[in-house]
Amino acid sequence: MGKVKIITKKDEGKVDEAPLVEAASKTSAKTPKKKIVAGTLHVEATFNNTKVVLSDKEGNTLFWTSAGSLGFKGAKKGTPFAASKAGSVVGEKAKNLGIKEVDVKVKGVGSGREPTIRAFMAYDIEISGVRDLTPVPHNGPKPKKPRRV
Repeated sequence: MGKVKIITKKDEGKVDEAPLVEAASKTSAKTPKKKIVAGTLHVEATFNNTKVVLSDKEGNTLFWTSAGSLGFKGAKKGTPFAASKAGSVVGEKAKNLGIKEVDVKVKGVGSGREPTIRAFMAYDIEISGVRDLTPVPHNGPKPKKPRRV
């Protein structure tokens, strides 16, 4: 939206340069529509990125973030520091919404699994349980045929 110039009545034609008003950005400071006390925190930690989603108990997404959406690029997206920043962003939004308790579901083998949860815990939200939903193959793929030379 940009900056807005304000014209005062006494000058009528002149533009007053001093009072420039920034457009208000939409943040999570607005009042919640419904009261949510408990939710589910979904953490997907891959080698390249960490995605964090907070949903209510029915599975409806309230808000999400990832290391890439916070401005980390390339190999830095998969670091524990980027994951902790993503966890703290979601934790702050959850605190503003009034969530008291979450159940954590972790998926993936990346290095951002634990730092995300630790950063989220810093906002005094009780974690009722942590489940690991990482897919594990039972037998794996069929091996290649032997070479015929």
